[in-house]
Amino acid sequence: MVKPKKTQIQNLSSSAKIPFPPRKIRKPLKPEVPNTDSSSKPRKANPSQPAIVFPTAVKPLTFEGEIDAALTHLRSSDPLLTTLIDSYLPPAFESQCPPFLALAKSILYQQLAGNAAKSIYTRFVALCGGEADVVPDSVLALNPEQLRKVGVSGRKASYLHDLADKYKSGVLSDSSILEMSDESLLTKLTLVKGIGAWSVHMFMMFSLRRPDVLPVGDLGVRKGVQQLYGLKELPRSSEMEEICEKWKPYRSVGSWYMWRFMEAKGVTITPTSTVAVASAPLVDGKPNTPHSL
Repeated sequence: MVKPKKTQIQNLSSSAKIPFPPRKIRKPLKPEVPNTDSSSKPRKANPSQPAIVFPTAVKPLTFEGEIDAALTHLRSSDPLLTTLIDSYLPPAFESQCPPFLALAKSILYQQLAGNAAKSIYTRFVALCGGEADVVPDSVLALNPEQLRKVGVSGRKASYLHDLADKYKSGVLSDSSILEMSDESLLTKLTLVKGIGAWSVHMFMMFSLRRPDVLPVGDLGVRKGVQQLYGLKELPRSSEMEEICEKWKPYRSVGSWYMWRFMEAKGVTITPTSTVAVASAPLVDGKPNTPHSL
């Protein structure tokens, strides 16, 4: 028997080897880290759950330096406002009323002359035990007859009770109102009987001191915009939004100057402390006398 050569044995052994694919080594799973990239697409929301609206962080107009910042912005963004800004002392938004009290006051002042409204409000506050006691429980404890004796109509009594009910049920609260975005406030507060968009805008401007409120339904502001820009007709809501876009994020201050502009034109307004609003503005399409929140 002839023995194979050593080189043949080596070739035979190498060719007899079966080539197995390399074994994959699994890497350990990394813990899932939430994606914080703001540019990534958000996940689709569950349609069965309501969308959560987070308020935009804004400084109130009472914040130090905010009025100066507003005037600087308005001067540069809309030269037509410069003369008005130079003609008046800077606006002041100093109301310190808690939201519930301010909203109740808004209801009581509707469609009344200033002195009459103030008289009824004073008697209403006394009936509750003082301004600090104008709270949902004390208002609900008053029946329509008691309210009528201090000058509150049956309709307004129902409005006050509805406001207090919304607080008692948790739909509204002072704390939630302070945290809501402007859009959420408009949606939530107009659920209350007797409170329309105009009242909410006034509340946001003069009670919450929100800087970027444009009361598109206010007759004084609309007339001011018409006169300032030489428009043939009163601008509609959509036109107001478009024209006053340049005032953002200080449309509250721009609106305040529209009231001052109309005052200079001879349109009657009623100042209340440091807050003055145009006379006979429209509340949900109906005339209303001015008031401060």
